[in-house]
Amino acid sequence: MSKRLVAIGGVAAGMSAAAKAKRTNPELEVIAFEKSHYVSYGACGLPYYLAGWIDSVEKLVARTPEKFAKQGVTALVRHEVVEVDYPGRRLRVAALDEGREFWQPFDYLVVSTGARPVVPPLEGARLEGVFTLRQPEDGVAIRQALATAERTVIIGAGYVGLEVAEAFRAQGKQVTVVELQDRVLPNADAEVSELVLQELERNGVEVLTGVQVEGFAGDGRLEKVLTSAGEIPAELALLSVGIKPNVELASSFGVATGPTGAIAVDDKLRTNLENVWAAGDVAESRHLLTGEPYWLPLGDIANKHGRTAGTVIAGGRAEFKGVVGSAITKIFELAVSFTGLTEADARAAGFEVKSVWIKSADRAHYYPDPHPFHVKLVYETSGRLLGAQIVGHRNDALRIDAVAALLHQGGTVEDLRSLDLAYAPPFSPVWDPLLVAANQAK
Repeated sequence: MSKRLVAIGGVAAGMSAAAKAKRTNPELEVIAFEKSHYVSYGACGLPYYLAGWIDSVEKLVARTPEKFAKQGVTALVRHEVVEVDYPGRRLRVAALDEGREFWQPFDYLVVSTGARPVVPPLEGARLEGVFTLRQPEDGVAIRQALATAERTVIIGAGYVGLEVAEAFRAQGKQVTVVELQDRVLPNADAEVSELVLQELERNGVEVLTGVQVEGFAGDGRLEKVLTSAGEIPAELALLSVGIKPNVELASSFGVATGPTGAIAVDDKLRTNLENVWAAGDVAESRHLLTGEPYWLPLGDIANKHGRTAGTVIAGGRAEFKGVVGSAITKIFELAVSFTGLTEADARAAGFEVKSVWIKSADRAHYYPDPHPFHVKLVYETSGRLLGAQIVGHRNDALRIDAVAALLHQGGTVEDLRSLDLAYAPPFSPVWDPLLVAANQAK
């Protein structure tokens, strides 16, 4: 008899694992249960849907259950796994739209339950008009609310909060961003945060830093946000203060979590339980610079997790070696990219750190419409690269990938200086900004 793989949760990790396992071993029976209405979608596109640049949330859908069926994968939406009987190798599934439950046997299990938004225990947090953004259903609800809202408040100035600030401004809304820390984009170093703040204010976003949200008030629906700096009138508020891994189900049947709070896995995405894997936002990775467990809840990482787990489950050979923390975000006309450790994080990890911060341009000075280009390099006193941050214009910030590649190989400042980078006046000065930064560091 064929073996059965069950994925608890779809989207990037669960469906990558399911599809890859089926391709690797066509004899394997593969089933995925997904609680939401969508089994495979690009959640990173939700801010751009809110901006109106994407006219339908359906365009964010990557694959439907019907497409997976053609690959031999059974993908069931609106099905929630509510209990796992690990010794009995079965799980209890609630068919949410049918009002029934059933037991599903399994031989192999992938836990890909993702993460959920943090909702602080604030008064009025459940009022109509207060939202979080994680799934397509959230995006649809927020976009409907935007039709009648004029004043909006975003709590949290991380990636998603600032992307949504741009989206709301694109819809002509009044936007106030409230951040508890003393600067926006607090996961970046201060030089980067200052440029981002200037860009937000230049585009009409009111920014309040060092301010704590204390609650929400309104008669049935949101009317104002209560903060340590006073009341802010608003018809719509977005809580964007972080996410946390959905580990409760896994923990209930003995899956171990690691120091980050996500599920601990090895380089094959195996958990501490035999024949149980974990992948995506619910699982840890290893940071290649520190060697420590690291939680990086991003879509590209989830896909790689799932692909690795699916290959191994189906009898193939694969491993996920780790991450260096690469990310990029668009904030109005700025693109901000990161890889490796910030200066603050590197110092906290115990490295002997140096850094440089340079301003250059993204093309030759004589070519029309040049834009400022900032680079921060973080490196050990020995010369080993530890990280970089870039603030540029649109796709220019993808230069961060050159540094990311070096970090994966243990590269140094001298290695960066020696790179043969492409040059033509429309794309770069004769000395690429990365090389300028490396020369400054040297």
